Amino acid sequence: MPTMDYAKARETMVEQQVRPWDVLDVRVLDALATLPREAFVNETHRALAYSDLELPIGHGEKMMKPVLEGRALQALEIDAGDRVLEIGSGSGFLAACLGRLAREVVGIERHADLAEAARARLQTQSIANVRIETADAFSWEGDGQFDAICVSGAVSAIPERFLRWLRPGGRLFAVQGVSPVMDAVLVRADVNGTRTQSLFETDLAYLAGAAPAPKFDF
Repeated sequence: MPTMDYAKARETMVEQQVRPWDVLDVRVLDALATLPREAFVNETHRALAYSDLELPIGHGEKMMKPVLEGRALQALEIDAGDRVLEIGSGSGFLAACLGRLAREVVGIERHADLAEAARARLQTQSIANVRIETADAFSWEGDGQFDAICVSGAVSAIPERFLRWLRPGGRLFAVQGVSPVMDAVLVRADVNGTRTQSLFETDLAYLAGAAPAPKFDF
């Protein structure tokens, strides 16, 4: 079988999937165009690394589609000096992208084997400004405040504890609501509280512990 041209697949992903979905930030496009996404995908799915698909990574978890990753990165407006938190780091790919854009990234991942694999991938790519911690977002004690937070799984509503980790002027990206029609939002924090901007509709698997309570019909 011919060897797959990952560089060409990466370019096609950016030009035919991500950019047409209004991701125009040059720094975001450069991160997606240069980071080898296939290195963060399980070997059995590597040929699909640049497809418009969610890819399984274990424990029922999935990587976001590239277009959603691009929109999240762009919405957060990350500066080179920012300190960033990712909640639900999974494969480590989005954390790697954040690391290209920010000064420091802390990722939290509840599954120890996924966290360990993400650390190894980041080390292989020589990405030294990203730290992955094994922790559950709903019991994590926190690590100071952050300029930007990316929530990489859906929530029925944004938990107050996540907002407390934002610095004044900070931004939080999340997908909230009830499947199959959810709302991607950007929350901005200031001295008077928070402001929420609706970005687009999508659908994403829930972060563990963040699904809506089941409703009972009588």
